[in-house]
Amino acid sequence: MNSKYILFFFVIVSVSTAQQFPQFFLDKTLRVDYYHTGTKGTEIFALDKIYDEGIWSGSKTQLLDNLNYGEYMIRVYDTQSGSMIYSRGFSSMFNEWHSTDESLAGIMKTFHETARIPFPKNKIQLTISRRDKQMIFHELFSTVIDPNNSSVVNIQKRTPLFKSTKIVDNGASDKKVDLLILGDGYAKADMQKFRSDAKHYSDVLLEASPYKERKKDFNVWTIEVESKESGIDKPGKNEWKENALGTMYDTFGSARYILTEENRTLRDIAGQVPYDAIAILVNDNRYGGGGIYNLYTTCFSVSDVKGMEWQMDYVFVHELGHSFAGLGDEYYTSSVSYNDFYQAGVEPWEPNLTASMNKENLKWKSFVNSSTSIPTPWRKAEYDSIEALRGKLDRLATDYYEKRKPLYEAGQAIINDPKFKNIVGTFEGAGYVSKGIFRPSIDCRMFSLSLVGFDPVCSAAIEKVIDSYVK
Repeated sequence: MNSKYILFFFVIVSVSTAQQFPQFFLDKTLRVDYYHTGTKGTEIFALDKIYDEGIWSGSKTQLLDNLNYGEYMIRVYDTQSGSMIYSRGFSSMFNEWHSTDESLAGIMKTFHETARIPFPKNKIQLTISRRDKQMIFHELFSTVIDPNNSSVVNIQKRTPLFKSTKIVDNGASDKKVDLLILGDGYAKADMQKFRSDAKHYSDVLLEASPYKERKKDFNVWTIEVESKESGIDKPGKNEWKENALGTMYDTFGSARYILTEENRTLRDIAGQVPYDAIAILVNDNRYGGGGIYNLYTTCFSVSDVKGMEWQMDYVFVHELGHSFAGLGDEYYTSSVSYNDFYQAGVEPWEPNLTASMNKENLKWKSFVNSSTSIPTPWRKAEYDSIEALRGKLDRLATDYYEKRKPLYEAGQAIINDPKFKNIVGTFEGAGYVSKGIFRPSIDCRMFSLSLVGFDPVCSAAIEKVIDSYVK
């Protein structure tokens, strides 16, 4: 289907279907599992299994995506009327891997992925589209699903393997954001630690603005996932654990990046409770985490460095900025495994990154004072020289934090310069690149490794996502 007609169709039907959940859906979840395979220039989808999975936790009124976040977009059409009845943006491990050296070398790889939608009453067409380099969506996959065909939809009920608890209860799931916290690398003897960790991180999130002001819009669930061993895999050190969810460090060659490729296992376990967002706490001591939009967040939960425990709180909230709110990384001096993740001169979809230097076209222009210069000057060259020295340090060395301290403090002095405080503009350097991509403020939880809050643009984006679940 031509992308320009998809956009037109979306505008026409969004008004007519937004309030018609009972017409098209039952109050439960259809889980669609599929395989996503490819390499440079190739992308293939193949249907795996379809499940009837519990109550629907998402909004029953905002069925069509009005955020336009994510690398991909799921669209669901009622085959009888032709109406689009559901859509949701997302990103994936595949699209991150697609920009790594491994993919660019022509190596083929397969990821298992899941789409969760309200359970349709009648036959539907489900499509998956991806943005091109100009950010325009193009359809890559389409399948017709008959939810009333028992040979198609697996309705077998799985006995929960682990204990689940609702630790924050603010009401019905369809009117709240349901955050699910799981643990990985927690052995049976570690389960009390997991309970304590889950409560701690739940509190940390809901005490950070703007989540703090929206606390009543959240439910928080936990599932006490038991691993056979404590800790998770560190492939770079040839350390392997029998951890239930398969999370590991060294994802895409980055020592601190924690993800899992065991999607089916994760979804089988998570599906025993209603959820909109997943956070995985890993019972290990290396600094690390990860977050992919509408997939999940990971965060380490053991600190061996006295006085640096706050970094775990930073990581948890920062990574949820990615997975829950679609925020992009605003830092640009740390090494990553991606190649050309953002295209020069092309506006990123993330709400807190821009390639624009035109104040009138700026996506966050409502936050910018008329006297603020665009681009907004700051002590970038000085900051970059400090970060270059820090980048030469071995992050895994035992004396890393001792050597890092004076450089960290020097960098913080620059970004805490009073003359930049409370200014929203376009500060060059963001999205892993030094030139051509801009962030809204000099500092933010998405920029520096500190407990600084979210800047006004990021805060507004988070609130917009919360609204998409609860209003």
